[in-house]
Amino acid sequence: MHLDDPLELHLRLTPKQKERLAAARLKTPRDILWRFPARYESFHEPKSIRDLAAGDRAVITGHVVSAKIVKTFRTKVALAETVIEDATGKIRTIWFNQPYIAKTLKPEIEYSFAGRVGEGKRGLFLTNPKYRAGEALAEETDQKTLTPVYPESRGVSSEWLAYATEKLLAAFSGALDDPLSHDILARYKLPSLKTALHAIHQPPTLRIAEAARKRFAFEEIFFIQLSRQQIKAARSRSEAFPVRLAPAEFKPFLQSLPFALTRAQQNAAKAVLADISRRTPMARLLEGDVGSGKTMVAAIAAFAAVKNNYQVAYMAPTEILARQHYDDFCARLKPHRIPVGLITSSECRKFPSKAFPNQDTHTSRAQFLKWTSSGELPIVIGTHALIQDSMKFKKLALAIIDEQHRFGINQRAELISGTTGGIPHLLSMTATPIPRTLALTIYGDLDLALIDEMPPERKKIVTMVVPPPQRERAYEQMRAEIKKGRQAFVVCPRIEENTDSKTALEMKSVKAEHKKLSRDIFPEFCVEMLHGKLLPKEKERIMQNFRTGKIHVLVATSVIEVGVNVPNATLILIEGADRFGLAQLHQLRGRVLRSTHQPYCFVFTDSTTQKTLARLQALVEAKNGFELAEYDLKFRGAGELSGSGQWGISDAGMEALKNIKMVEAARAEAQALLAKDPELAAYPKLQTFARRFSNIHFE
Repeated sequence: MHLDDPLELHLRLTPKQKERLAAARLKTPRDILWRFPARYESFHEPKSIRDLAAGDRAVITGHVVSAKIVKTFRTKVALAETVIEDATGKIRTIWFNQPYIAKTLKPEIEYSFAGRVGEGKRGLFLTNPKYRAGEALAEETDQKTLTPVYPESRGVSSEWLAYATEKLLAAFSGALDDPLSHDILARYKLPSLKTALHAIHQPPTLRIAEAARKRFAFEEIFFIQLSRQQIKAARSRSEAFPVRLAPAEFKPFLQSLPFALTRAQQNAAKAVLADISRRTPMARLLEGDVGSGKTMVAAIAAFAAVKNNYQVAYMAPTEILARQHYDDFCARLKPHRIPVGLITSSECRKFPSKAFPNQDTHTSRAQFLKWTSSGELPIVIGTHALIQDSMKFKKLALAIIDEQHRFGINQRAELISGTTGGIPHLLSMTATPIPRTLALTIYGDLDLALIDEMPPERKKIVTMVVPPPQRERAYEQMRAEIKKGRQAFVVCPRIEENTDSKTALEMKSVKAEHKKLSRDIFPEFCVEMLHGKLLPKEKERIMQNFRTGKIHVLVATSVIEVGVNVPNATLILIEGADRFGLAQLHQLRGRVLRSTHQPYCFVFTDSTTQKTLARLQALVEAKNGFELAEYDLKFRGAGELSGSGQWGISDAGMEALKNIKMVEAARAEAQALLAKDPELAAYPKLQTFARRFSNIHFE
């Protein structure tokens, strides 16, 4: 018996069940046992039906007056619909995709129902409530137990997960090997693995469930830290190319810049230059808000590497951004006659060209690869094309990764795999705001540097949440800005209209908005659209026309989120803002923080829920991205953090990231353990667990 056995060895499953479980990423007993309840429900204190209100989470007790199976009008989804009655009134209950319940419930038996109260045209109703018959209720009341409610997915109900969990807990109780030492458990007052698993799935009280959740939260952060610290230790044993440059040799480069560096840029540059001067490879993450000047710090490090006769690779997540960095580097390095290359899936370029010393030129891929392998191209900027098998460097001393969370760990590892004589220094950069606890965990193998100030001439962006009645006023503001000579972005959640569902119809699309804006709202202006389905050449043509002012309004998807730099664009209008995360909204509005003109961000939403409006108000009030990131982590609850989708971290682990003391304690324990046993030779169980978390990254 092993927790990583195929699930069908321990549970009787039909082919359809196996298919649905696999789609929900539930393939082993471990997957089931570590899928923790999202919440617990108690059947102890029922309410009267007449006292219910929309939005309540409540328990009622009553008899079934009527029960039937019906299908929804549009989607034909089968549902069970019953009417429950107590001494004070009646209420409907609805179960989606569970029509059998209509035949299960008997009118002569008293039941308790627990669920959320909704409100529709026909009055109040309970949606997918949990239920218990009278005898079972009395039994539970005596034992004071709580009913776990698990996150559901298509074809995998909370009830089935509760059944499967109970069977697996009984089967594996004697075969649970605790990876945490007795010392750690005692030091932090954590329950053993066996105790914690039973307590989180079958808790007698909420306090005991929370104690179990704390144990799993600590465990997960500890193993991520252990994995990251191992990577850091292994890198420190490698050798890199030392990059050293006297201050006097930097003067020509700094004097050629059209602006002075901010204090934060100077501090970040000093930290990076100190790191790359050593023979131990640098591994540093440079964080800074959009427009704070991270690229200039990267350019300073690149200049130093080239002056030491080494090469630099600069990887960007999109062709638009790679081309933009290429143009910037060409402009900055033109006075110093340093060649720069660009490689993407669609083109190869080199600056300067032999025929035109002040221009760049297209070149063949074969010729480009020869220049790179011979060292003739000291700075190469590109997309994923930089890590193709045919790309070879002669002496790659510095690898720069922009918006590094867009790349997987294996892709980053390929870029810094090294050349003969050493492995490259690594400078990762991101403008995506990351909470401190998350940075310490996910990037535990990297040293952090912050650029926490903007250039002094930049104005604070005016951000406004625009309700539907004020849409026309926002359009008039946009018209006024364009008449002043400025430009604007309009961002939509999707490319095309989708009529499959009511929700899809409500989502604004690039194509529909482009048609409406160009025909009905701004016929006097040039309105274009940009999205991921366009060919690279078409994207570049549109971006070039937007940069030069030929296009007044660019309607786009979030493809413009990362790095697009058009200083004359001072207004961004974001449709369906509730469809984007706060970090993404912050990145999007950063597109208009590139000049000395007053920038504006109009956030459109049709949502009227208090939770959504509070999140968007945080965007309005936050002073910077770091503050916004902390807000986002603090107010998103378990089950809503989407940790496994974004970072591979469970919701229990994400909850731990709200606790800086827990993160620091887990980090200290991991460092102390590796100080005694760097290879974890005496801890094979820990090696296995740490490997499970080695591929987690910020997404």
